[in-house]
Amino acid sequence: MNSEFVISVAEKAIYTTLIICGPLLVLALVVGLAVSIFQATTQIQEQTLAFIPKIIAVLVGLVFFGPWMLSTMLSYAQDIFGNLNRFIG
Repeated sequence: MNSEFVISVAEKAIYTTLIICGPLLVLALVVGLAVSIFQATTQIQEQTLAFIPKIIAVLVGLVFFGPWMLSTMLSYAQDIFGNLNRFIG
């Protein structure tokens, strides 16, 4: 097992993590931006108004993106465990 192999495994792990987290982060970003614009235009400075819509949006996103995220994680885990003999030897 050389350093290039370790780097490629780490690269695939980071890429998989970014792909899995990406849709929820973008969804939270869009909802947060919309709430911030709403707060700026109406001058309502309620602290919970910024967090509650983002939490709800992320939970709804988990419902929609959850099966895809789970299948992506499972395929990565199967790839890691399937090639376990290459990691040891």
